[in-house]
Amino acid sequence: MSEKEPFCEVPAFNASSEEMAGILKTAKTIAVVGLSPKPERPSHDVARYLKARGYKIIPVNPGHKEILGEPCYPSLLEVPEKVDLVDIFRETAAVPDIVDQAIKIKAKAVWMQLGIIHNEAAKKAKAAGLKVVMNACTKVEHMGLGS
Repeated sequence: MSEKEPFCEVPAFNASSEEMAGILKTAKTIAVVGLSPKPERPSHDVARYLKARGYKIIPVNPGHKEILGEPCYPSLLEVPEKVDLVDIFRETAAVPDIVDQAIKIKAKAVWMQLGIIHNEAAKKAKAAGLKVVMNACTKVEHMGLGS
């Protein structure tokens, strides 16, 4: 591999389909880190879908005050309520800091969207008692529940 090619991690471990279903069935409040206000972006589509299915969505994006009619926060540390699931739509390099914040706010799970894998951060989250999903889409997995 040349120096210019990005390093591509493969998940060292991951939640099973049953574990993913359990996370989605028990979560009520989902902080979407990197939620975009642009309807054509995957984060917007996924968050809109989840909100329509009854989840409370908390946008986390420092560049905005409100997304999808919900107040938007610059970081997880500034969210004033309990978060069950942290859904990550950010570049891989941002994941360790997001995981640290998820641990601090005592989230129950972190979910790295399609294409996002960070084994060290996942290991740290798991060691802190959080459930971890990497390289999977919350919308796709929820649609698979048949609810």
